[in-house]
Amino acid sequence: MIAHLRGMVFEKHPNRLIVDVAGVGYDVQVPLSTFYTAGEPGTEIALRIHTHVREDQLSLYGFATGLELMMFERLIAVSGIGPKLALSVLSGIETRDLAGAIQRNDLARLTAIPGVGKKTAERMCVELRDRMPKAMAATGAAPSPGETMRDDLVSALINLGYHRQVIDKSLDKLVNSAGEQRFEDVLRAALKELSRA
Repeated sequence: MIAHLRGMVFEKHPNRLIVDVAGVGYDVQVPLSTFYTAGEPGTEIALRIHTHVREDQLSLYGFATGLELMMFERLIAVSGIGPKLALSVLSGIETRDLAGAIQRNDLARLTAIPGVGKKTAERMCVELRDRMPKAMAATGAAPSPGETMRDDLVSALINLGYHRQVIDKSLDKLVNSAGEQRFEDVLRAALKELSRA
């Protein structure tokens, strides 16, 4: 699975980017927030990637931040929300506003997003309310570095095929003791821990 791409913007469209990585062009679907932060063709870009595999198709979804990727992955876990609708949601509302709206059960705000009806908004609130980072949803504040690193690690390990419950167990002790360690070092320690499990 592809979890990260770093290369040059080859082509830029509102819902997709073509990223040139060492001569190979990756077609990556993106929300508008990522599109706006991407530079013009020829500039360097780094994206967090969700690889979506179906029987007949492999699609890449790219995000400028770990928070966007985390919200995308939580959205597609809701019944009735596929990757296209999840991208539409992220294009229609700021990530932090989305978390706050879900936490407050603000159906009016959620149904204002193109493509989201009342039933879908209700499902989002019911299924995601308890899965929002508490600090972010309550205050609109940025998640702590520990929360951000944990979310990035979970995403990377899920892309490597590990199950969420196993990941959570091994990360509980690693992230708390991570301190100022780099992401790569904690990921390596997590992989070592998971190989023992």
